[in-house]
Amino acid sequence: MTEAPKRRIAIIDAHPDPDPHHLIHAMADACAHGARKAGHGVRRVNVADMDFPILHSAAAWRRAQVPADIQHGQEAISWADHLILLYPLWLGDVPALLKGFLEQVLRPGFALREDAPLGQAALLGGRSARVIVTMGMPAPIYRFYFGAHSLKSLERNVLGFVGFDPVRRTLIGSVEGKGQAEKALKLAGKLGATAN
Repeated sequence: MTEAPKRRIAIIDAHPDPDPHHLIHAMADACAHGARKAGHGVRRVNVADMDFPILHSAAAWRRAQVPADIQHGQEAISWADHLILLYPLWLGDVPALLKGFLEQVLRPGFALREDAPLGQAALLGGRSARVIVTMGMPAPIYRFYFGAHSLKSLERNVLGFVGFDPVRRTLIGSVEGKGQAEKALKLAGKLGATAN
């Protein structure tokens, strides 16, 4: 008889370029490896491999058919009790493809009750999240000088709004510096194993 996984982790690899040589892809692999080694269940979503349109209206967000790849993302998130979301900082924000993915996946009926009062609309409660962001600049500059506004918005206005709590962050800066990739991979494995 197999033992039930300690935690169920959905890993969202949100680098928009499917080229396997990107650090984010290797970090997602390291997270998955660390999680499995620690006895957690893992499901992967690779946003770069998905096919979905950009939403152009609130009506489409509410009523358009959910694309098959987005259904796969929703199934992984529904199954999980912990989400690990990895992406590179692009122009100080999330990549556009990740934004499009979140708009598609976090729809009414799945992530929100559309007719509920503001504080009671979330449908994804009982789940925690870890957001891992890589960047070329030193992480303290993004955090303190630029205020990490896009990350704060993602944490509070997207993940927190649909019920994820707590939402923790890991910023990995200067990724092109000597030895940084190795450190990032080691940290990603540890974050997958600890699942917090």
